[in-house]
Amino acid sequence: MQIAIDMMGGDYAPAEAIKGIVDWNKESEADTHLLLLGEEESLQSFLAEQQIPAELYTIISCPDVIGYHDNPIKALKEKPNSTIATGFGLLARQKADAFISAGNTGAMMVGSMFSLKPIEGLLRPTISTIIPRENGKTGLLLDVGINSDCKPEHLNQFASMGAAYAKIILGIENPRVGLLNIGEEKSKGNQLAQNTYPLLKANTNIHFVGNIEGRGILEDIADIIVCDGFTGNVLLKLLESIYPITLRQGIVHPYFKRFHFEQYGGTPVLGVSKPVIIGHGVSGSEAFKNMILLAEKMIQTNFIEAMQARL
Repeated sequence: MQIAIDMMGGDYAPAEAIKGIVDWNKESEADTHLLLLGEEESLQSFLAEQQIPAELYTIISCPDVIGYHDNPIKALKEKPNSTIATGFGLLARQKADAFISAGNTGAMMVGSMFSLKPIEGLLRPTISTIIPRENGKTGLLLDVGINSDCKPEHLNQFASMGAAYAKIILGIENPRVGLLNIGEEKSKGNQLAQNTYPLLKANTNIHFVGNIEGRGILEDIADIIVCDGFTGNVLLKLLESIYPITLRQGIVHPYFKRFHFEQYGGTPVLGVSKPVIIGHGVSGSEAFKNMILLAEKMIQTNFIEAMQARL
């Protein structure tokens, strides 16, 4: 398999990406070749310093980088030789099996939606976040930012995609799906929640367990929680704040450590025809290692095909 990596995306590029490759190489047993996208001379220097075997990678020279403040649509058009534009070009031409970047999130989303084919029948792609549970289990929350305004049909498809991801990638055999709401009764909530409830209840591809209130998000009530992207992004940023707060307060506990995003790497874009994984802008070596491992697992399990079958 061939995995393309944007080596210039992120606040600590390319050093942390290269350290992540070193850690990945110690852990992975897959037959993977990396396509490293970035400024060739700079990458060669870092790769030599870390003594990464040359047979593991191919450098693809990309003179341009899409910055965090660049307009995503404009930048993809005006910077065709950027790392992000090149990565999507490799996916579209079947030259890469997956693409990873911790760069401009907007450009990654635009590239996913317009450079790749959506899964047949899909209304909108989505992104998710991992929810650590107190009992050691793991949950999934989606959408967490790219669909601020949703219709009930969108949330219904998010539930199907989330269930596929939970089963195939997270290893949850019969994932339970809950709808985030302000009460447990099916009549509760705004119009979106009230109109989504019957769709989820009738969806034979999922195990729907009803409404989930905010206090149940960290409890083991549902394996997948669906909501609109506005609500999900607020929750995502709240969850991301827990780990640094515990560090500042001197609280050391294995549960709170699980809120550190690096343990999960990045989030895949669910609903497009190739694995695309978006990392946090401050991703370090652990995050890059885990993003590569996640890309390998998505390819090895034929995740895209399995999710398409569910839709």
